Amino acid sequence: MRLDIEAHRIDAFRPGDPDRRRFGDLTFLGGLKLSASYEGFGGFSSLDYAGDGRLVAISDAAEWLVARPLREGDHVVGLAEAVMAPMLAGNGEPLAATPAYDTESLTIAGGTAYVGVERVHQILSFDWARSGIAARARQLAVPAEVRHLRRNRGLEALGVAPQGSPVAGAIVAIAERSGEDETAGFMIGGRRPGRFTLRRRDGFDVTDLAFLPGGDLVVLERRYVPPFSIGMRIRHIEARALVPGATLDGTRLIEADNGCEIDNMEGLAVRRGAGGEIVLTLISDDNFSMLQRTLLLEFALTP
Repeated sequence: MRLDIEAHRIDAFRPGDPDRRRFGDLTFLGGLKLSASYEGFGGFSSLDYAGDGRLVAISDAAEWLVARPLREGDHVVGLAEAVMAPMLAGNGEPLAATPAYDTESLTIAGGTAYVGVERVHQILSFDWARSGIAARARQLAVPAEVRHLRRNRGLEALGVAPQGSPVAGAIVAIAERSGEDETAGFMIGGRRPGRFTLRRRDGFDVTDLAFLPGGDLVVLERRYVPPFSIGMRIRHIEARALVPGATLDGTRLIEADNGCEIDNMEGLAVRRGAGGEIVLTLISDDNFSMLQRTLLLEFALTP
């Protein structure tokens, strides 16, 4: 389905301090509040960039969103040529009609889109380069321990480790939460498959991950304290630390609260800016609620 996406610019990340651009180790480039008349628009749980530069996102109702970002200098100003379509199971039926409907994590590497599914704890692959949104799912083998994750605390974050990582070529997956003080992570395939843990701090849960070009890892986290308190944090983990058996912690790149333009931030992707800088793109999951927003935010990683 083709759709028109209405985009309202966000020029200040912290409205109470509109001239501030630097937040932790990141520089705010701008953002958008997104909406569309299509009832299936929203619930975006992860995103990445295809090889042609298009933004690809998934909703937790098993739908694709594909669009071309419009930019003025460093500032994203809209999404054009937008299409949404149901993700397809291996037999061609909508994935939403199967037990694997709760699609939560996405990464695109080597022309293949990998999608993590909660509740049934699966990783699906799609031949994106060949078929795009018409690709059919193929289920990948996962470690037995993945099957024992909590039903609604499954694989929230996926990435494929690039060259420069000790686990290059592996699918790296992290659960939303697997304990009070840590969460489980897995290296699947590649040269050094195995398990690792990520320390859980300050009530934050994992929502996505992305790899930087040199193999370092960035992890997006969310904290929700009912009824209205929401938080976002991004941690940075050096490539050399990501090895089987490791317990990871990392350093904080940014932490934000209700005073900033955030919502339920669930998706994280990395791209190169026009000047070669590393840009982090984030998207929020509005849970299809009128009380929440779909936000697209971009930050440059400051050297």
